[in-house]
Amino acid sequence: MRMLLRIRTGDSSVRKRCGVPARAGFTLIELMIVITIILILIGMAAQRYEKSVQHAREATLKQDLMVMRQSIDNYTLDKQAAPQSLEDLVQAGYLRKVPTDPMTGAADWVAQYDSVVLSPDQTSTGMVDVHSNSTRVSPFENTPYNEW
Repeated sequence: MRMLLRIRTGDSSVRKRCGVPARAGFTLIELMIVITIILILIGMAAQRYEKSVQHAREATLKQDLMVMRQSIDNYTLDKQAAPQSLEDLVQAGYLRKVPTDPMTGAADWVAQYDSVVLSPDQTSTGMVDVHSNSTRVSPFENTPYNEW
């Protein structure tokens, strides 16, 4: 129960609350402002996180393509014949396994075949390059992933 005391001082009266602090919490508008600021900060952090995840996927794609292309070249120079598939590289020990394309989530690489020979001793042609199967465009480089 709240008790109010009225104290007369001159012409004005002053109210004092007995036993209850003058301010016992936050107003609804203050809480709404704080929650709005927190939501804005979370939204900004989520965007930065999404960009960093995409950047990491692109870095992984570049690394995987470089390793597979180097393996194709090494296989071709060592065996004097180009591999016919990525599985040939795994079976010969040039790759431990066919990596997963970070853009599609599957090992669905697009092999490029050509009649180019890397050395005069090469006896047959086959796979010379590999690309991603994704048709999406990089937001950082503005080029399709399947052209990397």
